[in-house]
Amino acid sequence: MTATPFLTHMPQALAEARIAAARGEVPVGAVLLDAQGRELARAGNRTRELSDPTAHAEILAIRAACAKLGSERLPGAVLWVTLEPCPMCAAAISAARIATLYYGADDARMGGVVHGARVFDHPQCHHRPEIYSGFSASESKTLLQDFFGARR
Repeated sequence: MTATPFLTHMPQALAEARIAAARGEVPVGAVLLDAQGRELARAGNRTRELSDPTAHAEILAIRAACAKLGSERLPGAVLWVTLEPCPMCAAAISAARIATLYYGADDARMGGVVHGARVFDHPQCHHRPEIYSGFSASESKTLLQDFFGARR
């Protein structure tokens, strides 16, 4: 992968996170691309709006991309997300066979990639994407801190 995606897809994920925050949702956004770099789907968290604890940005983007392609697998796909995926989302990333994961801020409390459950490290994990972290991490972290700070 060239450096171009680093500059072009995290801003869209951050935009989805801001839209989620404006809806009163935890500000996490995701953008999913096919192997050629074409956008398949984008989403922000909608757990409150949909009364659905599984309506995380990653899950919604994966569902939309799979529906668009008529497949339960997304081989070669690239996922950009503003926050380290939780264990549920990491398992969905594996199940969908997403090739590459780029994420912004680490999530020491609820993360499932490099923190907590470390889903991709388990022998039961069928597929492990390439993982790159730290893209726009400070901006992603600030969005979350501002969101939760305003609710305290």
